[in-house]
Amino acid sequence: MAESKRDYYEVLGVPKDADEAAIKKAYRNLAKKYHPDANPGDKVAEEKFKEATEAYGVLSDQDKRRQYDQFGHAAFDGTGGPGGFGGFDFSGADMGDIFGDIFGDLFGGRAGRSRSNGPMRGANVRTGIRITFEEAIFGCQKEIELSLKDECPKCHGTGAKPGTSPTTCPKCNGKGKIVYTQQSFFGQVQNVQTCPDCQGTGKIVKEKCPDCYGTGYISSRKKIQVTVPPGIDNGQSIRIAGKGEPGSNGGERGDLLVEMTVSRHPVFKRQETTIFSTVPVSFATAALGGPIRIKTVDGEIEYEVKAGTQTDTKVRLRGKGVPALRNKNIRGDHYVTLVVTVPEKLTEEQKEALKAFDDAMKGIAPEGGGKKKRGLFK
Repeated sequence: MAESKRDYYEVLGVPKDADEAAIKKAYRNLAKKYHPDANPGDKVAEEKFKEATEAYGVLSDQDKRRQYDQFGHAAFDGTGGPGGFGGFDFSGADMGDIFGDIFGDLFGGRAGRSRSNGPMRGANVRTGIRITFEEAIFGCQKEIELSLKDECPKCHGTGAKPGTSPTTCPKCNGKGKIVYTQQSFFGQVQNVQTCPDCQGTGKIVKEKCPDCYGTGYISSRKKIQVTVPPGIDNGQSIRIAGKGEPGSNGGERGDLLVEMTVSRHPVFKRQETTIFSTVPVSFATAALGGPIRIKTVDGEIEYEVKAGTQTDTKVRLRGKGVPALRNKNIRGDHYVTLVVTVPEKLTEEQKEALKAFDDAMKGIAPEGGGKKKRGLFK
């Protein structure tokens, strides 16, 4: 069975001479990416997580790594070694630190790294706006109105009634964080979480400010100008720095993230920086050639159709597509599909003309189909 396992260095994506820091960093990245709590129900991610953890359990331990380098997977055959999570010994691996990072990211804490009463950056605020297809192509200015918090002028952000002061939180003893234990694949892992009673401030407000009701903040409606850059696509967001929630203990404000919803266009379809459309062409124009009008995002242009054009012919209009988001001077192309149309209703005169045309075409083989006589198409 050992032969079926992947090389542990390959699993972590590190060379065989990688140092401990590189191995730890590689595993941390893989563990965060494939952890089951971040990929609920994903069996493939779960297996990759187990595989990476197994590899790290060996390569992070000097003795196990030395055995593996010498004997490969055979070094652990029959020893209850890295065949799965059940019997593997991770005592030599620094799993506590890594899983503190992982669970901290997943559940909102940060193991041993949060500063209880230091400045904390405010949360980001998310909102969305709808723009037209053309506004997404060429950019525009939009004004949005939303409720934002500001520091309460009466209590200056403390949340306490003027003349009173917040008291030390009894749950965390003013630390702003508590230690909790979580069950993982390897048993119980200790982690650090923001105190739920004081929300990490270390203080409890007993007599609340009448203006902000103890929150320390006052909400008000504000108008914000949003500059939509040319080339933005549906689902992409614009970040406006400093327009999110206010920070605590002197921390900076978060950002405002404005997500774009781009309305569908009746004519154009978009894929990244390329635009697609379909243009009908009459049978006569397709057969004889001639000018047609094509709609583009820059307006109508005239295009000369070649004689004998077939339906589904593709036309490329260079530089008529979407500007690149990072450089509006670089634009994609516009691809037009020409569709030859057949009239649904004909007058008697038109029918006779088509019959005469059909008679004139009899005996003429299609192009590329053997011997042919001279006729309308050469």
